[in-house]
Amino acid sequence: MKKILVIGSTVVDIIINVDYLPGTGQDVNVITQEMSLGGCAYNVSDTIRHFDVPYILFSPVGTGIYGDFVRKELKARNISTPVPTPNMDNGCCYCFIEPSGERTFISNHGAEYLIHKEWLEEIDTEQIEAIYICGLEIEDETGSEIVDFLEKNKDIPVFFAPGPRINSIPTELLYRIFKLSPILHLNDDEAYQFTNKVELVEAVKYLNKLTNNTIIVTCGCKGACYYENGKLSHVDAVKAKQIDTIGAGDAHIGSIIACYYKKYDMEKSVKIANLVSSAVVETKGSLLSDERFEKINNEIKNL
Repeated sequence: MKKILVIGSTVVDIIINVDYLPGTGQDVNVITQEMSLGGCAYNVSDTIRHFDVPYILFSPVGTGIYGDFVRKELKARNISTPVPTPNMDNGCCYCFIEPSGERTFISNHGAEYLIHKEWLEEIDTEQIEAIYICGLEIEDETGSEIVDFLEKNKDIPVFFAPGPRINSIPTELLYRIFKLSPILHLNDDEAYQFTNKVELVEAVKYLNKLTNNTIIVTCGCKGACYYENGKLSHVDAVKAKQIDTIGAGDAHIGSIIACYYKKYDMEKSVKIANLVSSAVVETKGSLLSDERFEKINNEIKNL
């Protein structure tokens, strides 16, 4: 049975609730603070797990207090990664949550973002159905080694979620990925910023010319769109009471990948992804409990 290869980071999310983000020189008090397992790759893999789709979490776990936390939490979940432990501290992500539920990230990068060639060469690509990559790892110093791996295995479909730092990824690496025709997943702000377009249909057409494949764009409370076979389609959002938006995009692309594995069409896949990501928005932190997902699964069966 083939698996989804999820390449990227597992970090500690330090979730900090505040009344508002302070300006320079201001002081504010924290309302609540807690630590949680997070990181784009881990969040995506956990969503895929909920769908009972087999996957490999290819994520370095470093040393230090954050590495110890990640390792302990993964062990408690019976999750292992084939990557050896790097001799470098793991990082964390400070997630500031305002009363609206909107989040602001400040990331402290560590070993979790550095994916080395010799590790990738150990992967049995014969067992891989598709590959997920995030933009943060491509932006980092070993990003070219990931792209080299993808090019050597260009027959394996790629799902690429470049994230809000899409314009910070080295141009040469970004366009090498585009040449591999990935299914591209991003939000509307990211699409507008990268393409310099003011209309979504023009932005996705521009992106489609670069990738020659499906473009999926999330639009917050307006739902999501996908551009496929020369047509832009819209899928309504699922109403949700916004607690925080941490991990909503990861849950969306994780659901899309799981649906791809199950051979659902894109319309159904985006409906399911909207449903799952709306539940994450209603949840503190980036992860859904098994009990919460079971309720969602009952709704999915009726789609």
